[in-house]
Amino acid sequence: MQKKNKDRAKPFLAGVPFVLVLALMAMTSMWFVNREQPMRDLAYGSLMHLCRADDPATRFQNVLVRRGSEIRGDLVITDTVSDGDLKPKQISETKAFRTRIGLAGDAELLSRLDKRAGPNYQGDEERPFAEGLQTIFMGFLLFFPILLIGFFMLRWISGGGGALSFGRSKHKLYAQKDNRVTFEDVAGIDEAVAELREIVDFLKTPEKYRALGGRIPKGVLLVGPPGTGKTLLGKAVAGEAEVPFFSMSGSDFVELFVGVGASRVRDLFNQAESQAPCIIFIDELDALGKTRGGMSVGGHDEREQTLNQLLVEMDGFESNAGVIMMAATNRPETLDSALLRPGRFDRTVVVDRADVQGREAILKVHTRNVKLADDVDLRQVASLTPGSAGADLANIVNEAALLAARHDRNSVAMADFNEAVERGAIGLERKSRIMSPDDKQRVAYHESGHALVACALPNTHQVHKVTIIPRGFALGYVLQRPEDDRHMQTKGELESEIKVALGGTIAEELIYGEIANGATSDLHHANNIARKMVKMFGMSRLGRIFYPDDTGNPFLGGAGLFEGPRKFSEETAREIDLEVRKIIEDALDEVRRILVERKPALEAIAKLLMEKETVDGKELREILESHVPGPKLVPASDAIKASDRPIDNEPKAAREVTG
Repeated sequence: MQKKNKDRAKPFLAGVPFVLVLALMAMTSMWFVNREQPMRDLAYGSLMHLCRADDPATRFQNVLVRRGSEIRGDLVITDTVSDGDLKPKQISETKAFRTRIGLAGDAELLSRLDKRAGPNYQGDEERPFAEGLQTIFMGFLLFFPILLIGFFMLRWISGGGGALSFGRSKHKLYAQKDNRVTFEDVAGIDEAVAELREIVDFLKTPEKYRALGGRIPKGVLLVGPPGTGKTLLGKAVAGEAEVPFFSMSGSDFVELFVGVGASRVRDLFNQAESQAPCIIFIDELDALGKTRGGMSVGGHDEREQTLNQLLVEMDGFESNAGVIMMAATNRPETLDSALLRPGRFDRTVVVDRADVQGREAILKVHTRNVKLADDVDLRQVASLTPGSAGADLANIVNEAALLAARHDRNSVAMADFNEAVERGAIGLERKSRIMSPDDKQRVAYHESGHALVACALPNTHQVHKVTIIPRGFALGYVLQRPEDDRHMQTKGELESEIKVALGGTIAEELIYGEIANGATSDLHHANNIARKMVKMFGMSRLGRIFYPDDTGNPFLGGAGLFEGPRKFSEETAREIDLEVRKIIEDALDEVRRILVERKPALEAIAKLLMEKETVDGKELREILESHVPGPKLVPASDAIKASDRPIDNEPKAAREVTG
């Protein structure tokens, strides 16, 4: 208790010099208001000489005798000035004077002043009582507002919101009644919820764990891609736990002044310790906990001081008992190793993208307050969005509701969800964009090539839609959707994905004899897969060797996926380039063979696209079955399906041609 009183007294003591400065300013203002005009000291002999001389050019006015010991007044001297032929004129100059006399006064001098000054002689000074009160009252009116401002500024400083409080923590304290988010609002990440339920259960019933000699983890780190629900889990813990919940962002510790970050960390843990047991939640921890000493140019002492203070507060010489630390980040590779060790963050909870069942559960949570039509199947919507995070699904539900309201519907239909999924994956449909007939036909053949190759190969996603209506930056696209969730891809599946990406440009070459510049994204995608097959996946004649790339960022302290510069020779780099070219050339030969054999089907699909602009999967399969010579095509639904690619962890939903 004594420590708390000292901490509370610090803001008041810090504000005392500020109030003293205000008081000095007030006194200075009063002096300027009540100060007298400057005057000249006149010797007693000189004044007596002026009084005895009967000179009409000098006269006295406003003569005042103060307390019988001092004479004050104005001496007016008149001079006659002549300027050539002009009429002479008189110029008067007034000078204030002051002469000190004895305490008993001087009768002769006073008599002569009375005679010379005449009516301007005022005699001895008189200060009535009412005039004194008026002076005091005016001074009080001048000084009171300054005192009032100082009082309120002192309260502002002591309350933590003033200019002298930048060293205090900017956290927000939540009680259970302030947050209505609970674990019922979190879906699709059941394992992470189970881990955090244990934290909440320990805070409610710690005796159950202490009886067996166990202790609760001091820190829990939530790690996962953006939009998967890490911050939502923090809000749910705040709503479930019956203890104080301190919430803060990692960037809130950073300030202009040196030492402020460490001061805010100390203040945060001091307040948390005073209310233990409690939970501290820091969002975007990577803004605060980046690896120390990894900067290639110079350093950042202020950030390192803040991180050092956080390390000490979490598990230092004096550990904070009863304070549980929670943090969230989507860049765990940038965090300092001392921050991740047991004793600080004992548990690392991975919050990943949900599978199809999890996505369906997330959609049910987000559609609680949405009026759905009878034809809406949330399971089908979940199957249309592989690799989507919780934030993506929430946006799809919101877009579907906005589309239904735009068309004045009473409920959200399945068509609205389909449009919202395509809008989120590719972009806004642009029917107003006018293309020439030649460009439209070229795009039709391009997309037909993608679709035909995708249906001809046995290990590709099923084609659901082919369209030449521009959407986003694409002039047309082929929509492919996996039917199940998978997390690995074989060499054959990756090669088929390359072939599907190259199908559009080979179709243009087969029909027109040359290619256009609209296949940039397809070529980039195909070459990216081929290069990763050689360098990362060991799927080439170079063997099972991992070749690190030079894409690491040195300013992250070696925290990127690939550390440092390239670690192989120039000859090896040439071999890698040759192997990538071989994979692409082999895929091009296979795609040419498929399209040449099925050229009638290619032309039929392009013709139907020119007529209808959009062809669904059922119509596409009917055309292929009626035009395929020889053996029947292997449908994608009967082959091995591929889903989330380990390349970038985001499945390619459509093949598109950019304009």
